[in-house]
Amino acid sequence: MSTYKVGYFVGSLSSTSINRILSKALIGVAPKELELTEIPIRDLPLYSADYDGNYPPEANALKEAIGRSDAILFITPEYNRSIPGGLKNAIDWASRPWGQNSFDHIPAAVIGASIGSIGTAVAQQSLRGVLSFVNARQMTAPEAYIHYTPEMFADTGEVLIESTAEFLAAFMNEFRDHITRVLTVLPRT
Repeated sequence: MSTYKVGYFVGSLSSTSINRILSKALIGVAPKELELTEIPIRDLPLYSADYDGNYPPEANALKEAIGRSDAILFITPEYNRSIPGGLKNAIDWASRPWGQNSFDHIPAAVIGASIGSIGTAVAQQSLRGVLSFVNARQMTAPEAYIHYTPEMFADTGEVLIESTAEFLAAFMNEFRDHITRVLTVLPRT
């Protein structure tokens, strides 16, 4: 089986984000065929079409990181029943200038954790709409809305509840299979 380079976004800009802890947990349970690397979004300026002719270095670095990735994993919190502004800003930068969309045909998956009982369900639905527009090839199942509790993960990302570890491992195995299916039909160049 092939090894895939997976770039991942943590939608929260907070260094203490529970979604950052979730990212560590996902790396820990991912199959060996997935090599995960965070794509940072913290230092991006706010997107404006005024930059389309001359992208700043942070935006070029973002697009280059996506270009080095075989697939993208979005790990997002829910802010006001939607995705965080920083994540939307990163997607806007990566999908522009018009005709140079970095997400076109890229295999993608969405997951997120929240202290709320519905996890990040509404944010994920909002994100899926955006990803549809930018033509990402989304894994639609299994859906993964993680209701975060402090006893679920160690700060290092170790999953402390066996059923949660099994669910996250199954999610990452399915993502690997999704990447394989998409790239068999639409190889990245």
